[in-house]
Amino acid sequence: MTAALALEADLSAVVAEQPDPLIFATVSGAHLYGFPSRDSDVDLRGAHLLPVAALIGLREPEETRSRMWDRDGIEMDLVTHDLRKFVRLMLRRNGYVLEQLLSPWVAHTSDTHAELVSLVPHVLTTHHAHHYRGFAGTQWRLFEKTGELKPLLYTFRALLTGIHLMRSGEVEAHLPTLVGEVPEAPAYVPELIAAKAAAEHGPAEVDVRRVSGDVEALHAVLDAVQAGSGLGDEPGALDALHDLVVRTRLEHAQG
Repeated sequence: MTAALALEADLSAVVAEQPDPLIFATVSGAHLYGFPSRDSDVDLRGAHLLPVAALIGLREPEETRSRMWDRDGIEMDLVTHDLRKFVRLMLRRNGYVLEQLLSPWVAHTSDTHAELVSLVPHVLTTHHAHHYRGFAGTQWRLFEKTGELKPLLYTFRALLTGIHLMRSGEVEAHLPTLVGEVPEAPAYVPELIAAKAAAEHGPAEVDVRRVSGDVEALHAVLDAVQAGSGLGDEPGALDALHDLVVRTRLEHAQG
């Protein structure tokens, strides 16, 4: 199953089974990043809306929910955060949630989803580079441990997304697109993407010394473009996001 087929699947039953309204759900993971394997899971990510009573009582609210099911032999995975938690993650310079929000593979949407998307440019800061630098470091260590192609591609994807963001002010998570947008991208990355299509956990047939040097060079590029980025130091959409969370919660409470 491809991401396109996942979106063509009837998700109405899954949406209806959610105990609270779903704000949005999009395809994330390897499909979004442009290097799915034939046996890749389909990762759906998004936000839901808890009722007011769940937030003002004594019990801890269920801010994050997860649902897994199987469709035609492919595992589907839906993880959502309550709107308030999702917005807080947006304000913590979390590039991961911004990628989910901006994913072109939209399985479920709403007016609130569209409003969140419109506010993304106002939450971007130079500090988002730390997110991509850290994620790349984690994936590189995993590659060194396992020798698998998947964490190596995640390493390149994170570094190139961070570089592109610092230069352009745009969140681009699709690795094949990034290869064309970032001049420093190693020329062999498309070959790695093609190899990944055959197996989710296949080995990386690469010159480790060469790849290590390229990853180190991309880290240096990310450091340099962060230092010269035109993005600000602090997110500027706190009031607008606060109003959006309150307004959306009250509107649903009233009917």
